Amino acid sequence: MAKRDYYEILGVDKNASGEEIKRAYRKQAVKHHPDKEGGDEAKFKEAAEAYEVLKDSTKRKQYDQFGHAGAQQGFGGGGAHGPFGGGQGGFEVDLGDLDLGDIFGSFFGGGRQRAGAQARRGRDVETRVTLEFKEAVFGTEKTIELDLEDICTHCKGKMAEPGSSLKTCDTCKGQGQVVQVQNTILGSIQRATTCPTCHGAGKVPEKPCIECGGKGTKRAKQQIKVKIPSGVSDGNTIRLRERGEAIGGGAKGDLYVHVQVRPSREFERHGHDIVSAATIDMIDAALGTEIEVNTVDGKTKMKIPAGTQSGQTFKLSGKGVPYGSGSTRGNHLVDVTVMIPKKLTTKQRSMLEEFNKSSKKGWFK
Repeated sequence: MAKRDYYEILGVDKNASGEEIKRAYRKQAVKHHPDKEGGDEAKFKEAAEAYEVLKDSTKRKQYDQFGHAGAQQGFGGGGAHGPFGGGQGGFEVDLGDLDLGDIFGSFFGGGRQRAGAQARRGRDVETRVTLEFKEAVFGTEKTIELDLEDICTHCKGKMAEPGSSLKTCDTCKGQGQVVQVQNTILGSIQRATTCPTCHGAGKVPEKPCIECGGKGTKRAKQQIKVKIPSGVSDGNTIRLRERGEAIGGGAKGDLYVHVQVRPSREFERHGHDIVSAATIDMIDAALGTEIEVNTVDGKTKMKIPAGTQSGQTFKLSGKGVPYGSGSTRGNHLVDVTVMIPKKLTTKQRSMLEEFNKSSKKGWFK
C-alpha cells in the first residue's frame, strides 16, 4: 500500500511554517494516541513519521524533491531502536521539542494536576421550552418542572449526619484523585483518575447522613422559573448557572433551556423583521387606499399609494422584533398582492373595455 503524503497526514499546506507543522502534529498526537480511548496506533505512528521528516529542514527538502524515497535517506539503513523501532524500516522519533505534558495531559490527567481535591460540580441538565410567536418577540417567563438531584435538606449537602464532621479520605489522602502508572510505547505515564471512595471530594463523612446515605443530595421535583428575553429565536439556548443537578460537597451544574418557537399562521420572522401578507383589489391598487394591518402590537392603519403593483412590499417602522437592550425594534414588512377578478359582469367588462380604448398607453401603463 502506497504511503500517504506527509503534508496530507498532518493536514498542512506544503508552504507551512515549522510552527504550523508542530501544531498540526500536536493535534494529531492527541487525537490518535493509542492509550487514549478511541485512539489509533497506526495513525499515531503515521503522524509521528510525517513530523519527524517535515520538522527537519534537510529531510523536508529531500522529501519535497524526491518524495518518500528521498526522505528515507535521513533515517539510515538499519533498524531503529527508538519508540517505534525494533524492526526493518523502523525509525526514531525525537519528541524532545514538544511538551508531552501538554499533549497527553488532556486525557491522562498527569503531570500538571493541582494539589488538593478536584473541584466537584453537579451534572448539567438540558430541557426544552416551547413558546408562542409573540412570547418569543416580547419575552415572557415560564415555569418548568424537573426531577433533579437536589441538596439534601437534612445534612445541607455536607454528606455527614448533623453534629458529625468529615475526615480525610484514606484512599486518596485528601487529593480527590488516585494515580495509576501505565506502561506505554512512550514509557511509563501517570494517569490520574477520580478517587472511587470520595468521588473527588477528598473527604468522607465520619457518620454518613441517614437521609441521603452520605451522598449529600436527594432526588426531588423542582419548579424552576425561566425568564425568556425579548427577541429570542427558535433554536436559541438559555443557560441558568447552578440550576442543574446538585452534588455533595460541590457546586450545582448548569441548566440549559433550549427554545422552540411555534410558527405563526399570519407572521413570519426574518431576523429582527416580521413579515405578513395583504391582498387588495386592482381598483384600490390603481387609485390608492388605506388598509388595516394586524401586527404583534395589534391592528394599525397603513396607506397604499396609487399605482401599487402586485408583489410590492411596504414597511411599518419599529413594529418588528426588539433587539439590543430591547428599546430598538425591527420593522413590520407587508407583502401586497393585487387581486385580479376571475369573473366580470357584463357591465364591468364593458366599463373596462371602454377605459382601455380611451387610454392611449393601455391599462396601468
